[in-house]
Amino acid sequence: MMRLPRYAIGALWAMTGVVFVLLYSPLVIPIVSSFFAIAHGEVQWHDPSLSSYVALTTNAGILEAVGNTLIVGFSASLLSIICGTLLAIHYCGGRSLGREAMQFAIYLPFLMPPIITGLSLLIFFRETGIPRSLMTVIVAHTVFVQALTYRTIVVRLQSIGTEMIEASTDLGASAWQTFSHIILPNLASTLIGAGVLSFALSFDETMITLLVTGTDSTLPIRLWAMMRLGFSPDINALVAIILALTTLLCILAVRLLLPAEIESAE
Repeated sequence: MMRLPRYAIGALWAMTGVVFVLLYSPLVIPIVSSFFAIAHGEVQWHDPSLSSYVALTTNAGILEAVGNTLIVGFSASLLSIICGTLLAIHYCGGRSLGREAMQFAIYLPFLMPPIITGLSLLIFFRETGIPRSLMTVIVAHTVFVQALTYRTIVVRLQSIGTEMIEASTDLGASAWQTFSHIILPNLASTLIGAGVLSFALSFDETMITLLVTGTDSTLPIRLWAMMRLGFSPDINALVAIILALTTLLCILAVRLLLPAEIESAE
């Protein structure tokens, strides 16, 4: 194994530090600002306060947008996992010629620019007479994140192989018993990981949501509308809370999913 000289290692550490600062230093500003009040357009650094967090609890518009975002994210993740699992099992277990066409239809909304996907869904909802609402946003997000969950599940199914499934069938197990006792336990960690990733994509999606939403706004749409007039101080508190929860979820996901993946690999 080639050993790098000390100056090369030092340069790599310096480059890593610069990238780290450029990526994460902007996140420090709203977190720190959330603990200080703002008076006459200036941050009162000498007077720490939790007023931003208190104001956040009374901001009905932001709280409603956060609630809508969570509803859409969880619903889209759940629907994409259910549909992705069924489609992945069909792809891995079948030999029909239409499987590749099915994959193309699944990947297309994810690979196209979001504005094209959003316009296509908007035209579909308009032509079918479906009014735009939170339900149309859920459908649009499910279509968008479906490719991610489907591909994740397909890769896991292909790594499992067919030996255990064939053994279960030979021993007289029904299709449901094979799925519930063989396939599903081996897919558990993959389904959780796919759900986390799809929820993250749904939480951040703006362009598609803007085109298919009705009167109920999600958090990205609400924040985008606030950009014209400027953000209120309680938005800093919201950013700090979201970052803290996201970091906690990432740590929990790594601690729970990584051992399961290592155990299944062994």
